[in-house]
This record gives sequence, C-alpha cells and structure tokens, in this order.
Amino acid sequence: MLSFEMSEEQKMLTEQIARFARDRMRKVARDADEEEKVPDEIISTAWEFGLIPSQIPEKYGGFGDSHSILTGVLACEELAWGDLSMAMYAMTPALVAIPILEFGTEAQKERYLPVFCEESFPKATAALLEPVIRFNPMGLQTSATLQDGYYVLSGEKAYVPLAADAELFLIYANEDGVTQGFLVEAGTEGLKIGDREKLMGIKPLPTYRLTLDEVKVPAENRLGGPEGIKMGRLLNCSRVAVGAMAVGVARGAWEYARDYAKERVQFGEPIAHRQSIAFMLAEMAIDVDATRLMVWEAAWKLDQGQDATKEAYLAKMYADQMAVTVTDRAVQILGGYGYTRDFPVEMWLRNGRGIATFEGLAMV
Repeated sequence: MLSFEMSEEQKMLTEQIARFARDRMRKVARDADEEEKVPDEIISTAWEFGLIPSQIPEKYGGFGDSHSILTGVLACEELAWGDLSMAMYAMTPALVAIPILEFGTEAQKERYLPVFCEESFPKATAALLEPVIRFNPMGLQTSATLQDGYYVLSGEKAYVPLAADAELFLIYANEDGVTQGFLVEAGTEGLKIGDREKLMGIKPLPTYRLTLDEVKVPAENRLGGPEGIKMGRLLNCSRVAVGAMAVGVARGAWEYARDYAKERVQFGEPIAHRQSIAFMLAEMAIDVDATRLMVWEAAWKLDQGQDATKEAYLAKMYADQMAVTVTDRAVQILGGYGYTRDFPVEMWLRNGRGIATFEGLAMV
C-alpha cells in the first residue's frame, strides 16, 4: 500500500528547498535565462542541502543509510519549481554518483564516491544522448571495443551538461549490443569537447557535444567491472527524476496562471470567473497532480526493489506531454502578456518543451 505521508526528514528537506526556490531561485531565474548563466551562489547553496551525500554511505564519506529515490524526486520537484535550468545544473553530479553507487565495484566506489561528499561542487557529468534521429538508450551508436586491456570508445554525444569544466565523465557506449558505462577522466586522448550548444530552453545550463575518437579507457574503468550495469534501472532512476522536474515546472506555471486569472479584471470581473479560463485551470491542476502520483508510484516501487519499468516509462511519457500542455495554457491565460519576456510563463514553456528530449539529463 502506498503511503502519502512524508517522513520528518523529507518534510524538512522539501520545506528548506521550497523556501530556497521561492526566495532565491525564482528571483534570479529571468536574469539567468537572459545571461545564459547560473549564479555561482545558487549552485553552492543548493549543494549545501546535501542531496547527493545523503545518499552515500558513511564509509565513502557520505552520511546516508540508503539510496532513497522517492526523496530524490521530492527534492527535484521543488528545485524545478524554482527553475529547471538551475535544478538540472545542481543535480548534474548525480548523473555520475548514482550509477557508481548502484553498480560500481568496491574499488570504484572507494575511489570516486568521496569526491561527491566534499564541500565544493563536483566537476562530473555523464554522456548518454546522441545526435541521431531515433535515439535508443539500449542501442547506442557509440561503441566500446575491448583491446589489450583497454576499452576503445568511438562515437558522438550530445546534450552533455557542464562538459567544458568536467574532470570526470561517465560515458555510455554499446558493447556487443549491450549498453555499458565507462568512467573517463578529462584530458584523455581522443576526448574532444565541442562548442556550447544553443538551445531553445534551459539556456543557463551549458551543454556540449562530445566526440570520442578512439578514446582508450582502462578495463577497470568499466562501471561495475565484469558484471557491468543494469541500464534499465538507471533509465528508471532518470525518468522519475525528469518527470518530477516536469511536475515542478508545470506546477509553477499553473500557480502563476491561477493567481493572474484571479487578479486580472476584464469587463468588471476577474477572468478566472469565466468558464473557459476556470475549466482550463482545472484541467491543468488535474494533469499536474496525475503526473506527480505516477512519478511517486514509480519511485516508491524502485525503492522497494521492484521492477518499475512500466511505471517509470509511463510517468515520463505523460510528463513529456503534460509539461508542454500546462505551460502552453499558462501562456494562453496571460494572453498577449504571456508571449512577452516581461512575464515568466514564456520561459517555462520553452523549458517545458524540452522535457521530452531530456533522457538521462537528471537522475535520483
């Protein structure tokens, strides 16, 4: 039976993040979008919440007892309510830490996990997406071939966040028809970082193309060693994270449109009194709540060790559509004002439109 009661720790965490999102993130979100840069103080403060160290056991430098995916999605929703770009930026190190925590060998955990428990923001990122028409995370075009004790990686990656400053990469590649992960350090010969991508949304989050020109990686850097990884579980952890962020963005847009409709007076009454607006707001609320429940169910099942592939996939697919629908309706409710940069709803629409393409760009 699912429980809808958060633990005391979860309540305290979400309340702290909600205050931070309201008082700090929202106030600088527009400037960050215009300048295409996340303020350093936002990331340093977000890192102080300890979202990643709290998932890592003490013997590796963290202060967590277990990996709680449900706690992660609660945090992701609140962060994304503040701003999607900042949320994805703050959670980028999790793209490496969580896979190592889930599937790393003991030697890999001892070597890399302490990096994610330090006071400073870790310079680590992951590369999954590829610049192809039909992307399939289970059938990557980037290849990994074992040769004389080394894996040789070849291919091209897209949407790699924070790649220019990263010191450690987790690169996914196709090894004999199976997706595996490889830990690659910056400066490795053949690893080339392209120009920053110019995106429609999440403009403050720098993403890059990555070219792998016969990159040689020691065999011991294959994540999980000989056993490798279970890519399905990592995809599920990513899908619920992205789904939760979609809920945060859409919830913010719905709340803003609702409050605007109550205050905007036309023909002697608030526009919220009109059925066309009231029904639209009701449908938006239903979509947001439905998506949240789907995400929670999938996250809960993953925490229970159950196979939640169907639940995570459906939650992500529903979130893809919901984020666009709700943010677009927020623009409609504001009318002409919604299309101007004087109001945040156009930014949320641009960000929400990208949810469908953000496979592997968030993880809990």
